[in-house]
Amino acid sequence: MMEPAIEPPGPPPAQGEEEHLSLALANSAIALPGGHTIDLLGTPAQTNRWLTERGLAPVDAGMREMCAAQLRSLREQIRSLFASRAEGLPALPAAITAINDAMTRVPTAPLLRWDDKTGPYRTAPHPTTAIVDHALAALAADAADLLTGPAADRLTACGSTPCNRYLLRHGRRHWCSTRCGDRARAARAYARRTNSV
Repeated sequence: MMEPAIEPPGPPPAQGEEEHLSLALANSAIALPGGHTIDLLGTPAQTNRWLTERGLAPVDAGMREMCAAQLRSLREQIRSLFASRAEGLPALPAAITAINDAMTRVPTAPLLRWDDKTGPYRTAPHPTTAIVDHALAALAADAADLLTGPAADRLTACGSTPCNRYLLRHGRRHWCSTRCGDRARAARAYARRTNSV
């Protein structure tokens, strides 16, 4: 019998992920040394677990690949906006549109429907779709709040190669984790030793 593959643990949450779920979403695809990656939204089950751990979906939400793909797509748009903000570059219009679409896609009331036999009635969309839409809206609104709020000036990319995560800088620290900080310091020390030889 073959053992199930065990996913290596990712780094601890980056500074700011606890306050901003959009930062946690942006960091849910993690680049590791050696060209390895961890995608916390790689499958519908992983997506369901990620949303559940953050209070955005029930355990039994029944995510499908389409729902996971929507979340991964929003993640890439948020990452694009975070990169633009951190680097002081213009944002891609498609990323702005994606955030606005996600924030406004959730109906505020059950919608009016019409059945030819029974007449008018009101109903919410498919339950799983509604869960995903609400999660997307909450994540997009959080990204918009982060990008326009006082913490936006502290948004930065991790300063350790190959890490691709974002964090909210506190003081001079510009690494997402102790592991990344140690790796960056070791690389600098190695570069100094090899340059002095």
